[in-house]
Amino acid sequence: MRKKSRFFLLFIILTLGAGIVAGGWYYLTFHYPNITTEDGKTAYLLVPRGTTYEQLIDSLRSGGHLTMEQTFRCAAKHENLPENVHAGRYALTHGMNNRELARKLAMGWQDPLNITINAPIRTFERLASVLARNLEIDSALVLQHLRNDSLIATFGFDSVSLRGMFIPNTYQVYWTISGEDLLERMSREYNSFWNEQRKEKARSIGLTIRQVSTLASIVNEETKKTDEMPVVAGVYMNRLRIGMPLQADPTLIFAAQDYSIRRVLARHKRIESPYNTYKYKGLPPGPIAVPSIEAIDAVLNYDHHDYLYFCAKEDLSGYHNFALNLRDHMKNARRFQRALTERLNKEVKAQ
Repeated sequence: MRKKSRFFLLFIILTLGAGIVAGGWYYLTFHYPNITTEDGKTAYLLVPRGTTYEQLIDSLRSGGHLTMEQTFRCAAKHENLPENVHAGRYALTHGMNNRELARKLAMGWQDPLNITINAPIRTFERLASVLARNLEIDSALVLQHLRNDSLIATFGFDSVSLRGMFIPNTYQVYWTISGEDLLERMSREYNSFWNEQRKEKARSIGLTIRQVSTLASIVNEETKKTDEMPVVAGVYMNRLRIGMPLQADPTLIFAAQDYSIRRVLARHKRIESPYNTYKYKGLPPGPIAVPSIEAIDAVLNYDHHDYLYFCAKEDLSGYHNFALNLRDHMKNARRFQRALTERLNKEVKAQ
């Protein structure tokens, strides 16, 4: 009986010991906070397309994110991660356990990132750079899509009107989004932005949506002061109404494709281009830049007044003086030119 008791006691001890070891191993493998990040801040793991399981492990190791690599490998195998490596951008939080991260990676549960479009954006090269920033795709590929006439035609645009498709805002997308899907997303946002209320406002002022975007792009280039945009828009609406050329300097800069121009000269006004609003009446063929939402809404809700002219204020604040006639406008222009010349002279002396 004593032998049996000893064997039974030994069996119990060994069983309990094995259970403790197994429980400890289970805890370390699945529940222990094995994932670390620098200073406890959220880190992001980028997994490019075509990444192998061992390359993924190497990224975690080189980033210093695994306290115990072997336990993570066990959890990863349990979650079938070796056979299911998904490209993406994944947030790593300090103190995550292996199961949480392995399952996240195996399921491809990406964390989105923000892309922000700020107006104005003048060139397609710059637009491609903004769109591709922080994404897996590069700007060269996005630019290729922007110049793909067949692709942009599926969204109802062409190279002339395309700048109007992009509505400045902050959007959440996945790091792995394709160029085509990115443009499709922008098209959906455009259609969402142009709701029935905005469409009706466009109709009420006698402009199409495309024309609103075109005029808004000019307004956006003329003034950065959002509270002044409806007044500037009103000037151009008055000129359109009476058949007066828009005479918008930003359109000449666009026509010249020289964004280093600081002051429009007589020779610029002789440029042969449908965007030369000194030579040709009416709106140019399309937007000269991606217009801001504020500029679009300023056109839709332009101020009703009798001003036909405006000129930058002599205080160089970025605001403008408005005039009913050319005589008063020229007075304003002379004041501004004197102030500008004085500032330039001071800058030269200071050098």
